[in-house]
Amino acid sequence: MSSPFSAIKPGIKLADQVASALEAEIRAGRIQAAEKLPTEAALAQQFQVSRTVVREAVSRLKSLGLVDSRQGSGVYVQAPGIEPLNFDLPHAASREAVIQIVEVRKALESEVAELAAQRGSAGDVAAIRHAMHRIAQAVQSGRDGVEEDVLFHRAIAQAAGNPFMISTLDYLAKFLKGATRVTRANEARRTDFAQAVTQEHERIVQAIEAGDAPAARHAAAAHMRNALSRIEQADPAFWAQDGARLAQPLVQESPPLLF
Repeated sequence: MSSPFSAIKPGIKLADQVASALEAEIRAGRIQAAEKLPTEAALAQQFQVSRTVVREAVSRLKSLGLVDSRQGSGVYVQAPGIEPLNFDLPHAASREAVIQIVEVRKALESEVAELAAQRGSAGDVAAIRHAMHRIAQAVQSGRDGVEEDVLFHRAIAQAAGNPFMISTLDYLAKFLKGATRVTRANEARRTDFAQAVTQEHERIVQAIEAGDAPAARHAAAAHMRNALSRIEQADPAFWAQDGARLAQPLVQESPPLLF
């Protein structure tokens, strides 16, 4: 490899970031098959992480069949196979669980945004704006922004003025937060995804500020449709590294179908 990697930023688990960076280099052909990876110490220095983190990242690459250890020699790159857009059972279940929660959110969020536009006071709108600003602050500080994202949507629900709706959202909180954790992890991997989320939030807030209920409903529904699309575009590597792990609580706690 001709150039060193960038230092890892706080937020997403360090080993996941190191594994993702190395995987991207391998799949892009910038690290060739049969080429030896830098030593554990060298990678730790380049990424500015501990050797334990590097060891865990390399272990993830081994599980994906991208590298192989040779006793007394080092870690060598394997030729990456063509990865079809299908998922093994655990990953498929994780993906499906997230999609199902986003579908629930689509039904709720569009109604909530419409009511917020109809009923929200100036104070409510200011609280929504503040909550949106806190998402940006969280991302800038290296955090995932999950808590702030959930609170942003809750501020919109607060503006809707329906206590039963708030209670419903609170009851579903662990599922909504779990799905948000997955969607934001996926969106953080691509600049275009992250920018789109910010723009979609802004459209929702602008419609609520304007008191335009149909536009608010449309903007909220579009945000959830796009969230579904972004999850559907997530590559298999995301589910192998982050998605399945983050979605596991949703899979474990999903209720059985009653028909």
